[in-house]
Amino acid sequence: MAQKEAKPFKDWFDRKAAVALGQQIGSAHPDFDQQLFVRHCVKKITPLEFNARVKQFAAAMALTLPDHYPDAISVVKKSLPPSLPGYESITDGWLQWPVGQYIADYGQDHFAESMDAMAELTKRFSSEFAVRPFVEHQSDATFDYLYQLLDDPNPHVRRWCSEGCRTRLPWGNKLHDLIADPSPIWPILDALKDDDEIYVRRSVANNMNDLSKDHPKDVMAHCKAWRKEKSLKVDWVIKHALRGLIKAGDSQALALIGFNRPSSIGAVVGVSPRKVKIGESLTVSAIIKNESTRQQALLIDYVVHYKGKLTAERSKVFKWKTLNLAAGQSITLDKKHPMRLTTIRALYPGAHRIELQINGRIVASTDFQLLPG
Repeated sequence: MAQKEAKPFKDWFDRKAAVALGQQIGSAHPDFDQQLFVRHCVKKITPLEFNARVKQFAAAMALTLPDHYPDAISVVKKSLPPSLPGYESITDGWLQWPVGQYIADYGQDHFAESMDAMAELTKRFSSEFAVRPFVEHQSDATFDYLYQLLDDPNPHVRRWCSEGCRTRLPWGNKLHDLIADPSPIWPILDALKDDDEIYVRRSVANNMNDLSKDHPKDVMAHCKAWRKEKSLKVDWVIKHALRGLIKAGDSQALALIGFNRPSSIGAVVGVSPRKVKIGESLTVSAIIKNESTRQQALLIDYVVHYKGKLTAERSKVFKWKTLNLAAGQSITLDKKHPMRLTTIRALYPGAHRIELQINGRIVASTDFQLLPG
């Protein structure tokens, strides 16, 4: 069931959602008390944020499903809607989110039943969050189970094997044991790196990018080994897996995808206007000349150094352009950059700096003033 209404994310889980989920469960278990379930779901729900609402729905499931967990999870599995046909609309199954939370909160003492239920759930809505407590507390058994699913015919299941063990999954708790020792993850990534579905390969690349934050040498070693396979699918994974290292200017990562240290590059960078208000945009301009006697492959980015609230500066690398520049050739680039407040970035008036980065090297910089909006 797709969510169409333009309303706050947390309000996806309201009385209407509780009724819908109650009807879904009730269709598989006639004795299920749908009215009691809805009352528990929406009790004092208004001030609750998204995660708290999902947990309250899961708690309502625990209160109204059969007391014996294996019986309860059997009902839940029977109630699940048909498997999603597509791979890019996983949030269409958002109503199943509390189902995963129910398994995570109440199913750890029943490993086999819970893992089987998550394998079914992930075909409707990803079980990547639900499986994380199992990865944390029953690691060996969980990975043994996931290894058996690496050739599952359903791409949602194969993706789950990678996505569920990402060490730094957005919205998920960090998996500290795997951050310390990621060795159980490598067999999964090795098996799925050339999966037929880009949906699955993207998860592999994201998993690798997470690992590169803590184990860059191991990630580089795997990518170098994978590169020997001369596969376009694997090359795509490598490029996206190394994106964090590439943005950070890691010379080995850049060389692996064909961008060596720039030689004899002349460059200037400017911004217009030099004073811009919060909420407005500025234009970043660059003139780049290849002053060497050979063509060079260039990966061009720019870095914005944001003023902190007190003294700490924050920086972010923005992708710009990839090109081959012939010997003696020049190119002029322009790009609009918004200076808008976002949910993940606060802005503070004051001096800011922009740097031009080519193949991981800073080659020019300029400053501008950010004014109150």
